[in-house]
Amino acid sequence: MPNFLLNNKIRLSGFVDGNPVATFILDAEHRVVCWNKACEALTGIPAERVVGTRDHWRAFYASERPIMADLILDGAEEADIQYFYRDKFHASPLIDGACEAEDFFADFGDDGRWLHFTAAPVLDEDGEMVGAIETLQDITERRYAEAALREKEAFVSQVVESNSVPTMVIDHEHRITHWNRACEALTGLPAESVRLSRDRWHPSFSDARPFLADLILDGAIEADFHRFYRGNLRKSTLVDGAFEAEEFVKGLDGEGKWLFFTATALRNSDGLVIGAIETMQDVTERRLAEESLRESEERYRQLSLTDSLTQLSNARQFNLALNQELERATRYRRPMTLLIVDVDDFKLVNDTWGHAEGDRVLQVLAGIIQSCLRHSDSAYRYGGEEFAVLMPETDAAAGVVFGERLRLCFMESSPMLSCGTVLNVSVSIGVSEYLPGDDVHSLFCRADDGMYQAKRLGKNRVVVVEPPSGP
Repeated sequence: MPNFLLNNKIRLSGFVDGNPVATFILDAEHRVVCWNKACEALTGIPAERVVGTRDHWRAFYASERPIMADLILDGAEEADIQYFYRDKFHASPLIDGACEAEDFFADFGDDGRWLHFTAAPVLDEDGEMVGAIETLQDITERRYAEAALREKEAFVSQVVESNSVPTMVIDHEHRITHWNRACEALTGLPAESVRLSRDRWHPSFSDARPFLADLILDGAIEADFHRFYRGNLRKSTLVDGAFEAEEFVKGLDGEGKWLFFTATALRNSDGLVIGAIETMQDVTERRLAEESLRESEERYRQLSLTDSLTQLSNARQFNLALNQELERATRYRRPMTLLIVDVDDFKLVNDTWGHAEGDRVLQVLAGIIQSCLRHSDSAYRYGGEEFAVLMPETDAAAGVVFGERLRLCFMESSPMLSCGTVLNVSVSIGVSEYLPGDDVHSLFCRADDGMYQAKRLGKNRVVVVEPPSGP
């Protein structure tokens, strides 16, 4: 069997020397038969110093021990190989009977080198093993790059994990690679249950939808956003290419919350998108506070425009509305009628029964006025017992009809005092229609004059006042 390698040494040497991969061959006696130029360059040992010897181990180790090719030659069992290489080796997926491994060789160069090596049996024409061949590749740069990448990934993981803001990262295949503890707390989902998941739906929602990060990764963020989200999408003012949105969502627990999302693409050194990162913040308390503030502001605004006793609009709102309606009637030359309503003998009611009972009368009148209004009409308490009704798109005749209905309804209501006494009270109403040339003062004075005429004529009646005729 040794003669097989010796007889073919010249042919093998020519083949092996031309191989750019560091390669050497041992015969059945563990002597070096071939040691190519690539092997010389890798180990720094010339072929003439090692060919024909069993000293090949010196190129790799400080003390004598078998290398992978030696173990293949000896037909070593897996346990024997495990003894020397631990879990660094595995059977070759390409060559029957071959093994391959990666290991660090501290005696290579100044700082040691990482080598990937494969050893396989050499068989003669009868299939008998007559030697072993081993190839070696310097993978130091690759291993350092992998270590640097692992260190970088560990650093990124640490940054994401230590972030108090719920943060998740997906890779270019939409798999979740990072899911920090803040994210677990927000969603109730542990990282191990979602990591490397491609489900592409947002666990913060009860209905299936992609992450904002998924949409960014797909490159159709603005086109697809409104298919899945009801909130407003906007570009981030802080991060170029990032988007943010705020939305009320109903979670898997059935409870609703407001979430603020930000997402941006992750790119490699060449600018290619390799993933996306998304943050999610629970802003429910802020939104509730804002909503409460808006409601409070609206409540105070309503109070500033509403009479607290009758719940009709107050004098301030009356002045605003009268100006607006007069301007509209003037611009479009449309009719408008103003009614001034005053409770008859109201001072006597207050003096006889007290102001609390007088307030009860005003509240009853306000309720009747409100019930008589059309959708386009509006009513105001602008003085003690004085009320006004604005009736757009209405002439004086229709205003009189409204006034008569109001007057009769109030008479029939007979307000009851707290003591059970029924009061017979009435109102006097003045009516005036807007005519070209009117301003707020002239229109109001005519209606107010109509109300005083009604009182002078015996009260409990409606009087229309026309503008004075020309000379």
